[in-house]
Amino acid sequence: MAILSGFAPWIVYWVLVGNVPFTAAVLVALAVAVGALVVSRRRRAPGGTLEIGSVAIFFVLAVVTFIASESFVERWIQPLSSAGILLVALTGVLVGKPFVREFAETDQPKEVLNSDLFERITTLVTWIWVAAFAGMTVSSAIPPIVQGDATVRDAGTPLSFVCYWVIPFVLLAAAVLAGRVLTDHMVAEATSPHTVRRSSFVAFKELGIDELLYLAKEKADREVGAGMEAYAVQVGGKGVPLTGDESRESWPVSYKVRERR
Repeated sequence: MAILSGFAPWIVYWVLVGNVPFTAAVLVALAVAVGALVVSRRRRAPGGTLEIGSVAIFFVLAVVTFIASESFVERWIQPLSSAGILLVALTGVLVGKPFVREFAETDQPKEVLNSDLFERITTLVTWIWVAAFAGMTVSSAIPPIVQGDATVRDAGTPLSFVCYWVIPFVLLAAAVLAGRVLTDHMVAEATSPHTVRRSSFVAFKELGIDELLYLAKEKADREVGAGMEAYAVQVGGKGVPLTGDESRESWPVSYKVRERR
């Protein structure tokens, strides 16, 4: 549900842009984007790359609808908006904050978040969305380039409605389905008793290996929850000194999970 709120302004925009004045469609989407960002901040949700980017993109589009000619907006509003969400998604991946991971951190249980698979799958799903947005941008730019008078509301020309609407929404649907399949795979793998989970704990640096293993087991058992237990617990080879506290170190730990016997 969290990712749905991030896409809410875009869903509103895609519904309205073909049916109401362009300025109205963009301003309503901007208002929804601001609302989604405010709700996210009030909930102290992590990240917000897509939400912040959506506000910025719809603000720019609103300015364009006010200063550009009607004919320009009719031809280029779809390519510009698709390029905008592409830029937001791509920037998030490149700076290490893919928007899918930010939303997944809210929706997924702790055992999924602690799995090795989580980072890889959320990055891959974000790249799938980036590819979909890139395809939408290219597709929606074809009509105004090939036919100079093509518009987003031209329902009588196959090139217009196929490239402005059909192909972009097919790409969106494909991204949704691919993301769902990969997410289900991630959850199944992460909750499997054979999957290695990773965490960390803090301990005084003079402790011996037996004491470190005991603390690691205690930390792992707290993370797995009621009715489950951690096994095959292993402590990393070297602790990382804490900033400002030379007496303690952060130790990596890995473990598997099974039902408590």
